[in-house]
Amino acid sequence: MTNKSLCNEIYFNEFYTSHIQSASNFAFYKSGDKNTSLDLAQEAFIKIWEHCAKVDFTKAKSYLFTVINNLFLNKVKHQKVVFEYAKSSPYLDVDNQSPDYLLEEEEFKNKLKNAIAGLTVGEREVFLMNRIDGKKYREIAETLEISQKAVEKRMSSALKKLRTNIDGI
Repeated sequence: MTNKSLCNEIYFNEFYTSHIQSASNFAFYKSGDKNTSLDLAQEAFIKIWEHCAKVDFTKAKSYLFTVINNLFLNKVKHQKVVFEYAKSSPYLDVDNQSPDYLLEEEEFKNKLKNAIAGLTVGEREVFLMNRIDGKKYREIAETLEISQKAVEKRMSSALKKLRTNIDGI
């Protein structure tokens, strides 16, 4: 395992395959935009490939998340982040729903999208990592390299803001 190098295409492909989903998710939690998150994740892997000789294989995952975070921060300096929430549920049978229900659902989705977009980056990433990925606070703290107390504080703040901004939660 200590002889593995990301400069070896086989090991790099292995690393890419096993981490692309979590890298994309992390980038999504940072950016709030699906297309941006895929770009950030891909760009991070490119940077790792370009600097493969400098990246210790055992610390590559941590390095990957650091690169994504830095790329995101650079992107924020150049443009305002636009949050786009998924518009459809794969389990919803739209054909059997009343127009009033569909309208209410769309209004709720817009309220939710706006409320999540109104969270700080820290609150949004903690909230989505917990609620979408099902990560525990300890796992989130390790990924973000912050204390578990900081995760709890961000989550509490996020939930408070969401309850305030969305009626019925």
